[in-house]
Amino acid sequence: MDRRAFLQNTAGTLGGLAAANALSPMLDAAQAAQARPDLVVVKGASADKIVRAAVDALGGIRRFISKDDVVVIKPNIGWDRTPEQAANTNPEVVTTMIKLCLEAGAKKVKVFDRTCDDPRRSYVQSGIEAAAKEAGAEVTHLGGRNLSPVEERRFRKVDIPNGVAIKSWPICVDVLECDKLINIPIAKHHGSGILTMSIKNWMGVMGDNRGQAHQDLHTTLADLATIIKPHLTILDAIRILTAHGPKGGSLDDVKRLDTVIAGVDQVAIDSYGATLFGKKGEDIGHVKDAADRGLGKIDISKLNIRKLEV
Repeated sequence: MDRRAFLQNTAGTLGGLAAANALSPMLDAAQAAQARPDLVVVKGASADKIVRAAVDALGGIRRFISKDDVVVIKPNIGWDRTPEQAANTNPEVVTTMIKLCLEAGAKKVKVFDRTCDDPRRSYVQSGIEAAAKEAGAEVTHLGGRNLSPVEERRFRKVDIPNGVAIKSWPICVDVLECDKLINIPIAKHHGSGILTMSIKNWMGVMGDNRGQAHQDLHTTLADLATIIKPHLTILDAIRILTAHGPKGGSLDDVKRLDTVIAGVDQVAIDSYGATLFGKKGEDIGHVKDAADRGLGKIDISKLNIRKLEV
């Protein structure tokens, strides 16, 4: 090989190595994304530890939250019930997510719900208001069953292009304008909805007369899922309410599982959540409807599910 050919061959080799090195981080990121589970199910005695383990297994909080993000965390705070009665999201699950978001550099974390019982009592009895404020969140009331004119200003009518039961509805402006949206429902029985989990939790950001939604509840909930798509969902199954939901009351209806289910696909999460009650996703009308519309995966046998104990 003459000198010119040698130099050309060497340059080509070095160039190829440089290109490979430049591509390596991209390939590593792509491989990491492919290896991520669809769902993470974590069980353990500490709510803080199992939530952190679930988020880490999904790729870490910085996969979801960036510096200076305005984050909305939507728990269920609908009822004048204590955490032990399992009608509202466990406050420890909520506060851990608040802390994680702030640790990732979020500028602000907002926590709220439109309640069914009196908002003041629900926020206090649930334990969420005090705990969320202590963790650094901005906690506000969206109102109760009947909205005042001032409360109505926090909602803006949104078109639902693919809606079947509803073609538009007022939705909380904070949900529409935030940088990141995190859904933290509790898994529990529901008299008319069979079960209430991720998708059903969005009724808490609806304005206007929500009673109208119950005329075709499952279709309406699937309609909502076409426009409200959280970046992350953590299903609280620390305690689940097995009967007389959504409000409950008797501790005899509460089952302690010390579990959370996390992922980005709320259809998949609700389908897995149904198994906690001896059901399948297909048994829940709005979950099946959402899956039929291509909004998520309902067949959990085809999901990559990582189960952990911490």
